[in-house]
Amino acid sequence: MTAGAPVDDELVLGLPEVRLRPFVDRYIGYRERADVPLVRRETAGVFVVLILGWGAPLDVTDPRSAERGVQRTDSFVAGTFDGWCTTRTVGVGEGVELLLSPLTARRLLGLPLGELTNRAVGVGHLPGGWLDRLRGRLADANGWPHRFALLDAALADRLAASPPVDARLDWAWRWLVASGGRGGVGALASELGWSRRHLAARFRQDVGLPPKTAARLLRFQQARAALTGVDVTAGAGRAVDWAEVAARCGYYDQSHLIRDFHQFAGATPAALLAARSAG
Repeated sequence: MTAGAPVDDELVLGLPEVRLRPFVDRYIGYRERADVPLVRRETAGVFVVLILGWGAPLDVTDPRSAERGVQRTDSFVAGTFDGWCTTRTVGVGEGVELLLSPLTARRLLGLPLGELTNRAVGVGHLPGGWLDRLRGRLADANGWPHRFALLDAALADRLAASPPVDARLDWAWRWLVASGGRGGVGALASELGWSRRHLAARFRQDVGLPPKTAARLLRFQQARAALTGVDVTAGAGRAVDWAEVAARCGYYDQSHLIRDFHQFAGATPAALLAARSAG
């Protein structure tokens, strides 16, 4: 690329091959230019973020602890987080983003997710070095279709070489997701024939968070997604019925909803909605 040449922002979605779709729902290819520092607030989530990039580096910062973040990297893994963090970059960034369920990430990364809880780690520090090598191949590839095909092959090989997770733990995770985080931890433990303590220990090890926190995050993610359905251009002055949103997403009341938004997004739902309207 010629220095100083204009760069158009680009977002390309790729669909993994059929055998991978139970594990990865999509690839997100991006190219983005920031002439001044671009800072984003990233919400918490019971998912794992994988960025394989080859452009401008970025910083990932957890305001609760500087040791949990990573600085000046273009490729990293962020484990399950129970608090919001920020990213900062300037320049031209390019790469691929994947959002992975914890148990899929457990198999791909080859380490318990408890080792990545509330942490972002550069891929060069992960075992095996395969993600760092894949990053280089993606950077050298000719176009997004070729990159997505490389991802298909690498992920399929990795999954084929890794043992499946405990079927009981997989069932427990799917049960919690299907309930939208509303299912009780005691009921889940009873279904499995495990004690609550054993269930919590297994979740901390392989999901990265205890089941109660995972359930809260699943409810929060549903509520966060519900904001995208609010029409911010219609009915100026029309108040959103946050109590109704809270009830629909499984919260006890509106204050419970707002508390989770403060912890997981760093802002109230009304503030997030206002920011989207302003944008």
